Amino acid sequence: MTASSHVIGTGLTRYGKHEGHGVLDLMSEAAQLALDDAELERGDIDGLLCGYATTMPHLMLATVFAEHFGLKPGYAHTVQLGGATGYALVMLAHYLVAAGAARRILVVAGENRMTGQSRDASVQVLAQVGHPDYEVPLGATIPAYYGLLASYAMQHWGHTERDYAELAVLMRRHACAHEGAQFRAPITVETVLASRPIASPLKVLDCCPVSDGGCAVIVSARPQGAHPLRISGVAQHHNAQHLSAMASLSDFGAGACTAGALETAGRRLGEVEYAAIYDSFTVTLALLLEEIGLAPRGRAGALAREGHFSRDGAVPLNLHGGLLSYGHCGVAGAMAHLVEAHRQMTGRAGVRQARRAGVALLHGDGGVLSSHVSLVMEAP
Repeated sequence: MTASSHVIGTGLTRYGKHEGHGVLDLMSEAAQLALDDAELERGDIDGLLCGYATTMPHLMLATVFAEHFGLKPGYAHTVQLGGATGYALVMLAHYLVAAGAARRILVVAGENRMTGQSRDASVQVLAQVGHPDYEVPLGATIPAYYGLLASYAMQHWGHTERDYAELAVLMRRHACAHEGAQFRAPITVETVLASRPIASPLKVLDCCPVSDGGCAVIVSARPQGAHPLRISGVAQHHNAQHLSAMASLSDFGAGACTAGALETAGRRLGEVEYAAIYDSFTVTLALLLEEIGLAPRGRAGALAREGHFSRDGAVPLNLHGGLLSYGHCGVAGAMAHLVEAHRQMTGRAGVRQARRAGVALLHGDGGVLSSHVSLVMEAP
């Protein structure tokens, strides 16, 4: 199916602590920012797609939010795909507007994980992505799974703890230039290496924080407003849900997914000028960059150190600071990557502005590198 759609507005709250703000509050703030960016009113929206929220696990979150925010959509849907949910929502909106099911779809997510959920509850909820028989009963946590993957990559591809630290330093450097980032204090490789161990070899600064925040995107069938971007390619790929069921730890499906999105866009990987790649842990970012082909095997950390992924580098990466430093509030976490891409591609990123950002590749994953969604965006 050949589809045509455009991102015409985006909204992003600051990430961090929002004391007294619940899920609907954070979603509402982001949604209004997106409407303002698109120069639209609430009545202009006829479709609504929401991400799930672990702090408000309502069975009908989309229609609850519609009532709260004053929308009367002709189409409403809530989606669950872990960290890949935000891009899956945009992919669904892409097809829905092309099919004529709606003209303008508000994609929105938000969650108060930092102030509305205890640490133990958060650990327990996220751990349930593991296999119910072969993984969860053993007490594995999400950081533990990624610690295993980091150890595997160190043995097979020569990754080092210092390589992972380089990626954490890069994301923090980018976040320092964004007023909405949860963490803006500069860090060094030595700071990362000396930080508290979480799941060997990962330290606390190798891991994304827990945050409150919200994010929204408006997808339209036609380019309108002052800052439209075309969604020219989309794809999903799902090898296996559980780490214990993976046939290979060198092929999680990210490469096939991004290749599919680029193919539908009629683009090559070498044409990508801006990258927005999921980074729940430093090893997540390293593995995805290398499987996608944005870095050779074992070289992601070295390229970060050499400036390849910096604002003035060959392929600027997550210039808002990513999940590792801008913050991670569930579904809205990865959606912030899309907002930054939108800002970069429309020349509105201020001091963060990259020299070139005409073609962007976005990739998110859910679970433990389980479900993959890729998007390609470019000028209309």
